[in-house]
Amino acid sequence: MNIIQVDHEKCTKCGICVELCPTRTLHMGENGPEEVKPEGCIACGHCVAICPNTAIDNAKTPLSDQVVLENFPVIDSDTAYHFMRSRRSIRCYKSESVPRKQLLKLADIARFAPTASNKQGISYIIIENRKTLEKATAVVIQWMEENQSRWWSFPLHIKAYREKGIDGIFRSAPNLIIATAPKDFKNGRENTILSLAYLELYANTLGIGSAWAGLFEMCAFSNYVPLLDLLKIPETKSITGAVMIGYPKYHFERLVDRNPIDVIWLSDDGRSDKLNKDFDNISR
Repeated sequence: MNIIQVDHEKCTKCGICVELCPTRTLHMGENGPEEVKPEGCIACGHCVAICPNTAIDNAKTPLSDQVVLENFPVIDSDTAYHFMRSRRSIRCYKSESVPRKQLLKLADIARFAPTASNKQGISYIIIENRKTLEKATAVVIQWMEENQSRWWSFPLHIKAYREKGIDGIFRSAPNLIIATAPKDFKNGRENTILSLAYLELYANTLGIGSAWAGLFEMCAFSNYVPLLDLLKIPETKSITGAVMIGYPKYHFERLVDRNPIDVIWLSDDGRSDKLNKDFDNISR
């Protein structure tokens, strides 16, 4: 059964869909685009999304499921530049939980991130209950106590937790989103990084703060059984990442600078030049 359907009355044989197909599943035939190796289709949807005449359909990415893009770029570059710079790692949260609908929006946007060969493969566990996170904190602290030599900050977090009840694992965030992937999935961590980056940027538009739960990840990546049991992680899956989620307790008033951009230009004649000083002002 063909996965590609072409409306030959609409098709002008422009060849754009063939040129953009990343796996060369399509080639230009006498009557328009045709399948060469349908098993190679990775369901990226390029062929359907790019056609200027809505002449092509793909069973894996149906035209009926695609959304018309009215304007491109969607936002101007200055707005995007300042928006991306405004994202900060939040480590002080309000106690109120983020509503389930908003948490679901974050997980939903994460699935649209680019992934290796469009394999996707990431699923999510969303923790709504702060009590569950308190139990997870205790488990991670226990793991730290068993592995104090692994990282310089472990003794500090253990002491703060045991003596003052300070949660240095989740920073008292009310919610946590955990990414998981099948254990035999090759690009689980890489796809997770891209997906959670999308999630974090989108969270800003909802007034929601986030930060990577690095200490939790260290424990999870060691396959610490008490933690996996607490979170009911299926035996067929591995935790591939996690972000703390909640409403920021404070709001940043300024955009923070970073190290100067470091670029080397490599010209056609083989010479290389350091970044031109004129680029010092690109953000101003």
